[in-house]
Amino acid sequence: MKISKNNSLKIIVFTLLSIFFTTSVIAQSNNAKNNFWEHVRFGGGLGLSTGNNIFSATIAPSAIYDFDSQFFLGVGLNYTYFSRKNIAKSTILGGSIIGLFNPIQEIQLSGEFEQNHVSRNFDNPAIVDDEYWVSSFFIGAGYRTNNITIGVRYDVLYDEDKSIYANAWAPFVRVYF
Repeated sequence: MKISKNNSLKIIVFTLLSIFFTTSVIAQSNNAKNNFWEHVRFGGGLGLSTGNNIFSATIAPSAIYDFDSQFFLGVGLNYTYFSRKNIAKSTILGGSIIGLFNPIQEIQLSGEFEQNHVSRNFDNPAIVDDEYWVSSFFIGAGYRTNNITIGVRYDVLYDEDKSIYANAWAPFVRVYF
């Protein structure tokens, strides 16, 4: 039996979500005094870029659950609008699952699966508009101080033709409160 790429992605996402919710239930049942929401932290990112006839805006809220001082698991959403005058407009809508591990307080290792829907509309009628799904799986490392982590991540699924990122390597700043 051959599993298509789309089905295998669904299986991965379903498995990770199942693990997250199962672990959350187990963590809650182990200590009746433990409140789920006391272990949830919120964060995310905002982006705005303008230049020579270019505009881009991004909003990306996220939340993580603190299992203990070393292990964290969370989910995020993201929306980006991009416009280049007289050339193209695109919207990107997606979600992600992220796992974080702090082997020591100052170092944070991460794994993040991201699935995005891309819709590109070109102003030139000779270029066909397109819509597609693109997956990314990032592994990363960063320096952490309090609620802020600064680091770099690498997309092991990077596709030069479809990726929404300029290249497989990307710096990041994470903030959770």
